Amino acid sequence: MEGTSGGPLRSALRPLGPGDPREVSGYRLLARIGEGGMGSVYLTRTRGRQPVALKTIRREYAEDPEFRRRFAQEIHAARHVRGYHLVPVLDHDADGPQPWLATAYVPGLALDEALDAWGPLPVPTVLRLLAGVARGLEAVHAAGVVHRDLKPGNVMLAADGPWVIDFGIARAADSTRLTRSGGLVGTPQFMSPEQGTGGHITPASDVFSLGLIAAVAATGRHPYGPGGALTIATRIANTPERPPDLSVYPDRLRPLLESTLTADPAARPAPGELRSWCERLLDGDQAGWLPDPWASAVADRERELAGVSAEAPAGGYAPTRLDTGPPPHRGGPAPSFPSAAPAQAPPRPAAPPAAVRPPGRKRAAGVVAAAAALVTAAGTVWMLTGRDDGGAATGSGPTRSVAPAPGAGATAGGVRDEPDSPSYKPLFQDRPLRIGAPAMGSVVSVDLDAPSVSSHGRIGDPSAEITYLVNLMTLRTPMAKSPGPSPEDCRKAVTSAPLPTAIPSTELTGNGTVNEGDRLCTLTSEGDLAMLRITGVTPSEVAFQPPAFTGEVTLWRIPADRRP
Repeated sequence: MEGTSGGPLRSALRPLGPGDPREVSGYRLLARIGEGGMGSVYLTRTRGRQPVALKTIRREYAEDPEFRRRFAQEIHAARHVRGYHLVPVLDHDADGPQPWLATAYVPGLALDEALDAWGPLPVPTVLRLLAGVARGLEAVHAAGVVHRDLKPGNVMLAADGPWVIDFGIARAADSTRLTRSGGLVGTPQFMSPEQGTGGHITPASDVFSLGLIAAVAATGRHPYGPGGALTIATRIANTPERPPDLSVYPDRLRPLLESTLTADPAARPAPGELRSWCERLLDGDQAGWLPDPWASAVADRERELAGVSAEAPAGGYAPTRLDTGPPPHRGGPAPSFPSAAPAQAPPRPAAPPAAVRPPGRKRAAGVVAAAAALVTAAGTVWMLTGRDDGGAATGSGPTRSVAPAPGAGATAGGVRDEPDSPSYKPLFQDRPLRIGAPAMGSVVSVDLDAPSVSSHGRIGDPSAEITYLVNLMTLRTPMAKSPGPSPEDCRKAVTSAPLPTAIPSTELTGNGTVNEGDRLCTLTSEGDLAMLRITGVTPSEVAFQPPAFTGEVTLWRIPADRRP
């Protein structure tokens, strides 16, 4: 398949390779769709021959109990999101040896793929795209979910309109310490300014991202100019001081872009307003949804799907966790393109096949601290897709560490609450440590076991207890303020009152979260007990630059019989 520009457009479905599984929990895999930061995606189908995209989770994440917990939590939230052209979650398994997620499969083109092949879309198509995605966001936001990673790769162009994918699922990876795995799926070029500065995230953040998508779809140019991910993301974060130049955009779109790309979230239109605005601009326009060559490419993808399905043997698995399908379209004018949703799979069987749900399967033991809730424009590329709010995606600010419900003899921090003991062995005491302010584009990592600080660290450094970005400090191990200097005081604080996992830089100065005189305690990556006493906080004289800290570190070896 080729675009009119002569550039090749690769097949959406590729044969299974030697290393690919042939079946997952009763689903027979038919082809490989792609590879992402969380895992591999395969085409399968239900017994009723409904096409399904099944995503298997990478081993690094599957071995992390905290990821599994959050993965199940996010799936639960996503399954309650039903609405116009939102790709529904059909089935999942968060507890088995190989976690996976199944959604309806939409044969079509990802918007970024279409732009790469043929360049910008016609303005009427962009308006229809905006109206359709905005209608989808209405349902997402009505369910209390903020997408947080709306970008061209998460918008599918199908024969019946645009479809929004990947809302709510990949955020589970933000709670895991496995960001060192290096799987990059998202970039910061389509985030909002408040995401870049660690501010409060609301549905208006998705509207800003949608405005960026519209600008790029209409012209192929990003409103914040050329450059790499970090360059563009930094410009977005500085929108309040330097708004984008929108003079080069089509007159028909410019007012809409100015409204959606304003720095003040409260001033942006709601998705419903945005949809109505687009429909008014399209009034009387009788053009189809997708002109050639996009429409021809989508038709090719549909034929490709039909060919794979026809060649596959009969069978397929009926999902065991299927909810009812999306509700019919209600309210407002009808969309300007067909709105048929994929046929839903058969209802839940009375008893799932034994091979699909093995008896006695248990969640992997152990608790791994949540980490890296937000990696933004300040100096790196996001791992996966944005961040979460510590629960079922309500858009309420920085991620906080939430451990699974404690069992007998455990606390909310995932560490046993032990009686005082004089047997903690000091390894060193009051070692000086300076945590400098991170430079733009860099990551400062702090290893309290050494103790040492690297100004050229990396997100996911397995030896670091703290990573520090220009707008965010991430506590990679459970950390708390101790009321006293003893190891017993330190240990009790960690088990009873951990600090938030992610602390925006705006909360680090002026009697904020971390202040002079605080004693920060944690169980280190090597299993010892560390206390970092903050001896000084030096605010930066540069705008947007976070403070520097000086301190003294004491490290104790925990008795073997009391290690977590």
